[in-house]
Amino acid sequence: MVSWSGHIVPFIVTVAIWFVATGLIAWADNRERATFSTSLMIGSVAGIAGLVVILVASLSAAVWAVYLAFIGALMVWGWHELSFLTGASAGPRRGLAEPGLTGIARFRQAAATVMHHEVALALTALLLISLSWDVPNQIGATVFVLMFAMRLISKINLFVGVPNSTSEMLPEQLAYLKSYFGPNRTTLLLAVSIIGLAGMTTWFAAMALAAPVGSAEMVGASLLTTLALLGVLEHLFLALPFRDGMLWGWAYPQRKAAAQTHQD
Repeated sequence: MVSWSGHIVPFIVTVAIWFVATGLIAWADNRERATFSTSLMIGSVAGIAGLVVILVASLSAAVWAVYLAFIGALMVWGWHELSFLTGASAGPRRGLAEPGLTGIARFRQAAATVMHHEVALALTALLLISLSWDVPNQIGATVFVLMFAMRLISKINLFVGVPNSTSEMLPEQLAYLKSYFGPNRTTLLLAVSIIGLAGMTTWFAAMALAAPVGSAEMVGASLLTTLALLGVLEHLFLALPFRDGMLWGWAYPQRKAAAQTHQD
Protein backbone atom coordinates (compact mmCIF):
# COMPACT_ATOMS: atom_id res chain seq x y z
CA MET A 1 0.00 0.00 0.00
CA VAL A 2 1.35 3.42 -0.96
CA SER A 3 1.80 5.79 1.96
CA TRP A 4 1.64 9.58 1.69
CA SER A 5 4.26 10.23 4.38
CA GLY A 6 6.38 7.18 3.63
CA HIS A 7 6.38 7.19 -0.19
CA ILE A 8 4.88 10.31 -1.77
CA VAL A 9 6.52 12.97 0.42
CA PRO A 10 10.04 11.49 0.03
CA PHE A 11 9.49 11.40 -3.74
CA ILE A 12 8.44 15.07 -3.84
CA VAL A 13 11.32 16.11 -1.57
CA THR A 14 13.93 14.28 -3.67
CA VAL A 15 12.71 15.61 -7.02
CA ALA A 16 12.43 19.18 -5.69
CA ILE A 17 15.93 19.17 -4.19
CA TRP A 18 17.39 17.53 -7.32
CA PHE A 19 15.82 20.13 -9.61
CA VAL A 20 16.67 23.20 -7.52
CA ALA A 21 20.17 22.08 -6.50
CA THR A 22 21.14 21.18 -10.08
CA GLY A 23 19.92 24.56 -11.28
CA LEU A 24 21.78 26.48 -8.55
CA ILE A 25 25.05 24.68 -9.29
CA ALA A 26 24.58 25.29 -13.04
CA TRP A 27 23.91 28.96 -12.32
CA ALA A 28 27.03 29.28 -10.13
CA ASP A 29 29.43 27.62 -12.59
CA ASN A 30 28.11 29.61 -15.56
CA ARG A 31 28.71 33.01 -14.00
CA GLU A 32 31.82 35.14 -14.50
CA ARG A 33 35.02 33.41 -13.36
CA ALA A 34 35.68 36.20 -10.89
CA THR A 35 32.74 34.85 -8.85
CA PHE A 36 34.11 31.30 -8.62
CA SER A 37 36.20 31.91 -5.49
CA THR A 38 33.14 33.14 -3.61
CA SER A 39 31.02 30.25 -4.90
CA LEU A 40 33.69 27.73 -3.89
CA MET A 41 33.97 29.25 -0.43
CA ILE A 42 30.20 29.02 0.07
CA GLY A 43 30.19 25.51 -1.37
CA SER A 44 33.02 24.44 0.94
CA VAL A 45 31.19 25.73 3.99
CA ALA A 46 28.05 23.91 2.85
CA GLY A 47 30.01 20.70 2.18
CA ILE A 48 31.68 20.70 5.60
CA ALA A 49 28.33 21.49 7.20
CA GLY A 50 26.89 18.53 5.28
CA LEU A 51 29.49 16.21 6.77
CA VAL A 52 28.61 17.43 10.25
CA VAL A 53 24.90 16.98 9.51
CA ILE A 54 25.48 13.39 8.37
CA LEU A 55 27.47 12.60 11.53
CA VAL A 56 24.80 14.05 13.80
CA ALA A 57 21.92 12.41 11.93
CA SER A 58 23.65 9.03 11.77
CA LEU A 59 23.17 8.61 15.54
CA SER A 60 19.38 8.50 15.23
CA ALA A 61 17.08 6.19 13.28
CA ALA A 62 14.14 8.57 13.43
CA VAL A 63 12.40 9.85 10.30
CA TRP A 64 13.71 13.39 10.79
CA ALA A 65 17.27 12.02 10.99
CA VAL A 66 16.83 10.15 7.70
CA TYR A 67 15.78 13.34 5.94
CA LEU A 68 18.61 15.25 7.61
CA ALA A 69 21.25 12.70 6.56
CA PHE A 70 19.82 12.73 3.02
CA ILE A 71 20.11 16.51 2.80
CA GLY A 72 23.61 16.39 4.32
CA ALA A 73 24.75 13.90 1.66
CA LEU A 74 23.41 16.15 -1.10
CA MET A 75 25.22 19.13 0.43
CA VAL A 76 28.51 17.21 0.31
CA TRP A 77 27.76 16.04 -3.24
CA GLY A 78 26.94 19.57 -4.34
CA TRP A 79 30.28 20.77 -2.95
CA HIS A 80 32.11 18.24 -5.12
CA GLU A 81 30.02 19.06 -8.19
CA LEU A 82 30.63 22.79 -7.81
CA SER A 83 34.37 22.20 -7.43
CA PHE A 84 34.39 20.11 -10.59
CA LEU A 85 32.21 22.30 -12.78
CA THR A 86 34.10 25.48 -11.90
CA GLY A 87 37.29 23.65 -12.92
CA ALA A 88 38.83 23.74 -9.45
CA SER A 89 39.07 19.96 -9.10
CA ALA A 90 38.77 18.49 -12.58
CA GLY A 91 42.06 16.80 -13.41
CA PRO A 92 45.67 17.41 -14.44
CA ARG A 93 44.78 17.46 -18.14
CA ARG A 94 42.93 20.63 -19.17
CA GLY A 95 43.06 20.48 -22.96
CA LEU A 96 41.44 18.85 -25.98
CA ALA A 97 41.93 15.17 -26.77
CA GLU A 98 44.70 14.36 -29.22
CA PRO A 99 43.11 13.41 -32.55
CA GLY A 100 43.41 9.81 -33.66
CA LEU A 101 43.96 8.29 -30.23
CA THR A 102 42.20 4.98 -29.53
CA GLY A 103 42.09 2.29 -26.89
CA ILE A 104 44.07 2.61 -23.67
CA ALA A 105 45.83 5.80 -24.78
CA ARG A 106 42.50 7.57 -25.29
CA PHE A 107 41.21 6.24 -21.97
CA ARG A 108 44.28 7.52 -20.12
CA GLN A 109 43.86 10.99 -21.55
CA ALA A 110 40.15 11.03 -20.73
CA ALA A 111 40.78 9.78 -17.19
CA ALA A 112 43.37 12.51 -16.64
CA THR A 113 40.71 15.18 -17.28
CA VAL A 114 38.59 14.08 -14.29
CA MET A 115 41.10 12.26 -12.09
CA HIS A 116 41.20 14.75 -9.21
CA HIS A 117 37.43 14.86 -9.04
CA GLU A 118 37.01 11.08 -9.07
CA VAL A 119 39.67 10.56 -6.40
CA ALA A 120 38.02 13.20 -4.19
CA LEU A 121 34.64 11.50 -4.61
CA ALA A 122 36.09 8.06 -3.85
CA LEU A 123 37.87 9.29 -0.73
CA THR A 124 34.73 11.03 0.49
CA ALA A 125 32.69 7.86 -0.12
CA LEU A 126 35.21 5.82 1.88
CA LEU A 127 35.15 8.40 4.68
CA LEU A 128 31.36 8.33 4.89
CA ILE A 129 31.28 4.52 4.80
CA SER A 130 33.82 4.29 7.61
CA LEU A 131 31.98 6.87 9.73
CA SER A 132 28.61 5.19 9.12
CA TRP A 133 29.73 1.58 9.39
CA ASP A 134 28.09 0.73 12.71
CA VAL A 135 25.51 3.48 13.30
CA PRO A 136 21.68 3.36 13.31
CA ASN A 137 21.27 5.68 10.31
CA GLN A 138 23.41 4.93 7.25
CA ILE A 139 21.34 6.83 4.68
CA GLY A 140 23.93 9.61 4.24
CA ALA A 141 26.70 7.27 3.15
CA THR A 142 24.30 5.19 1.04
CA VAL A 143 23.01 8.24 -0.84
CA PHE A 144 26.52 9.51 -1.59
CA VAL A 145 27.78 6.11 -2.77
CA LEU A 146 24.69 5.66 -4.97
CA MET A 147 25.20 9.05 -6.61
CA PHE A 148 28.91 8.35 -7.08
CA ALA A 149 28.16 5.03 -8.77
CA MET A 150 25.50 6.51 -11.08
CA ARG A 151 27.76 9.42 -12.06
CA LEU A 152 30.67 7.07 -12.79
CA ILE A 153 28.45 4.90 -14.99
CA SER A 154 27.26 7.94 -16.96
CA LYS A 155 30.84 9.16 -17.51
CA ILE A 156 31.93 5.76 -18.81
CA ASN A 157 28.95 5.70 -21.18
CA LEU A 158 29.80 9.17 -22.49
CA PHE A 159 33.39 8.04 -23.09
CA VAL A 160 32.28 4.93 -24.99
CA GLY A 161 29.59 6.81 -26.91
CA VAL A 162 25.85 7.37 -26.56
CA PRO A 163 23.11 8.34 -29.05
CA ASN A 164 22.54 11.72 -27.42
CA SER A 165 25.79 13.10 -26.00
CA THR A 166 24.24 16.44 -25.09
CA SER A 167 26.75 18.85 -23.58
CA GLU A 168 24.50 21.80 -22.72
CA MET A 169 25.15 21.34 -19.02
CA LEU A 170 28.93 21.68 -19.45
CA PRO A 171 30.16 25.18 -18.57
CA GLU A 172 32.58 27.06 -20.81
CA GLN A 173 35.64 26.24 -18.69
CA LEU A 174 35.06 22.50 -19.22
CA ALA A 175 34.15 22.65 -22.91
CA TYR A 176 37.27 20.63 -23.78
CA LEU A 177 35.66 17.57 -22.18
CA LYS A 178 33.39 17.25 -25.23
CA SER A 179 36.40 16.10 -27.27
CA TYR A 180 36.63 13.00 -25.07
CA PHE A 181 33.04 11.92 -25.70
CA GLY A 182 32.60 8.84 -27.85
CA PRO A 183 30.68 8.82 -31.15
CA ASN A 184 26.90 9.16 -31.19
CA ARG A 185 25.85 5.54 -31.17
CA THR A 186 23.78 2.96 -29.33
CA THR A 187 25.84 0.54 -27.26
CA LEU A 188 25.17 -2.55 -25.19
CA LEU A 189 26.79 -0.80 -22.23
CA LEU A 190 24.12 1.91 -22.18
CA ALA A 191 21.33 -0.66 -22.39
CA VAL A 192 22.86 -2.69 -19.56
CA SER A 193 23.34 0.49 -17.51
CA ILE A 194 19.68 1.49 -17.87
CA ILE A 195 18.45 -2.03 -17.09
CA GLY A 196 20.79 -2.30 -14.09
CA LEU A 197 19.70 1.05 -12.67
CA ALA A 198 16.05 0.15 -13.28
CA GLY A 199 16.63 -3.10 -11.39
CA MET A 200 18.18 -1.21 -8.50
CA THR A 201 15.22 1.19 -8.49
CA THR A 202 12.85 -1.79 -8.32
CA TRP A 203 14.83 -3.28 -5.43
CA PHE A 204 14.68 -0.06 -3.43
CA ALA A 205 10.97 0.28 -4.25
CA ALA A 206 10.30 -3.23 -2.97
CA MET A 207 12.08 -2.34 0.26
CA ALA A 208 9.99 0.83 0.58
CA LEU A 209 6.72 -1.08 0.06
CA ALA A 210 7.68 -3.83 2.49
CA ALA A 211 8.77 -1.50 5.33
CA PRO A 212 6.39 -0.59 8.18
CA VAL A 213 4.14 2.34 7.27
CA GLY A 214 5.58 5.71 8.32
CA SER A 215 8.85 4.18 9.51
CA ALA A 216 12.34 5.56 8.94
CA GLU A 217 13.09 2.45 6.86
CA MET A 218 10.19 3.26 4.52
CA VAL A 219 11.25 6.90 4.14
CA GLY A 220 14.90 6.01 3.55
CA ALA A 221 14.06 3.36 0.94
CA SER A 222 11.68 5.78 -0.80
CA LEU A 223 14.38 8.46 -0.97
CA LEU A 224 16.80 5.94 -2.48
CA THR A 225 14.12 4.72 -4.91
CA THR A 226 13.51 8.23 -6.22
CA LEU A 227 17.22 8.95 -6.47
CA ALA A 228 17.82 5.75 -8.45
CA LEU A 229 14.80 6.56 -10.64
CA LEU A 230 16.34 9.96 -11.44
CA GLY A 231 19.52 8.09 -12.38
CA VAL A 232 17.50 6.01 -14.84
CA LEU A 233 15.98 9.22 -16.24
CA GLU A 234 19.39 10.83 -16.70
CA HIS A 235 20.64 7.77 -18.58
CA LEU A 236 17.52 7.78 -20.74
CA PHE A 237 18.44 11.37 -21.65
CA LEU A 238 21.66 9.89 -23.09
CA ALA A 239 19.65 7.48 -25.23
CA LEU A 240 16.79 9.71 -26.39
CA PRO A 241 16.83 12.94 -28.44
CA PHE A 242 15.95 15.13 -25.47
CA ARG A 243 17.78 18.29 -24.42
CA ASP A 244 18.00 17.98 -20.64
CA GLY A 245 19.43 21.51 -20.54
CA MET A 246 15.92 22.80 -21.28
CA LEU A 247 14.93 21.92 -17.72
CA TRP A 248 17.46 24.39 -16.34
CA GLY A 249 17.40 27.16 -18.94
CA TRP A 250 16.83 29.68 -16.14
CA ALA A 251 20.24 28.76 -14.69
CA TYR A 252 22.28 30.11 -17.61
CA PRO A 253 22.08 33.91 -17.40
CA GLN A 254 25.50 34.39 -18.98
CA ARG A 255 24.63 32.20 -21.96
CA LYS A 256 21.32 33.98 -22.45
CA ALA A 257 23.10 37.32 -22.53
CA ALA A 258 25.66 36.00 -25.00
CA ALA A 259 22.91 34.60 -27.24
CA GLN A 260 21.04 37.89 -27.17
CA THR A 261 24.21 39.81 -28.05
CA HIS A 262 24.85 37.46 -30.96
CA GLN A 263 21.30 37.96 -32.25
CA ASP A 264 21.63 41.72 -32.01
